[in-house]
Amino acid sequence: MLRQLRTQAQLTQEQLGFESGLERNFISMLELGQRQPSLLTVFKLSPALGVLPESFVQLISTELQAHQQRIISKLPLD
Repeated sequence: MLRQLRTQAQLTQEQLGFESGLERNFISMLELGQRQPSLLTVFKLSPALGVLPESFVQLISTELQAHQQRIISKLPLD
C-alpha cells in the first residue's frame, strides 16, 4: 500500500525519505512489510504522499484486516 501511494505521488524511495525525514532503507522495510509505521511515521509520510494522516491510518487498518482474513482463511477448520 505504501509503495502504491509512493508511486502515485511519483516519488522514489530516496525522494520520499528526503521529503519525510526518514531513511530510504526504512521506507523499503515499510513497503516490504518488515516494519509497521508508528503514528509519528504516518504523520511524517502523509504530507509527502499527499494524503491526510487519518486517511493513511484508515488504509493501514484496511490492509491489516485483509491480511488477518487471509491468515484466518488458511487455518484448518478442525
